[in-house]
Amino acid sequence: MTETTGFHASTAPADVVRRQYLASAHGDLEALRATLADDVEWTEMAGFPLAGTYRTPEGVTSAVMEQLAKDWDDWTAHDDTYVVDGENVVVLARYTATNKATGKDINVRVAHHFIVRGGLIVRFEQFVDTAKVRDAMAA
Repeated sequence: MTETTGFHASTAPADVVRRQYLASAHGDLEALRATLADDVEWTEMAGFPLAGTYRTPEGVTSAVMEQLAKDWDDWTAHDDTYVVDGENVVVLARYTATNKATGKDINVRVAHHFIVRGGLIVRFEQFVDTAKVRDAMAA
């Protein structure tokens, strides 16, 4: 078994979360959905343009990732630092993108809290400076 194969088969919480970021960065929604539990609860922060809690892998990708792609060019979550405590994975990251309507860029720090059980993400919560995101969307 190669290291790459082991990573893709690993159920270690940090590996599952890393696969989610890689799938998102490549626009591979099928691979992203494969990291999510059927009963996932995915919460975008209050004040964020897509604020709310979404359920099911299809619900998450259609309500969040597909919507981000409609409003932003090159939306990327750059995962920098992982803090792992059992099934809890906190990722310090950065969003970069260009708003399609205004042409304004964002480069904003974020924190993501994941709970991973049985090799799948069961819960996600986003923490972000929503004012910076909204400023980029304002004409």
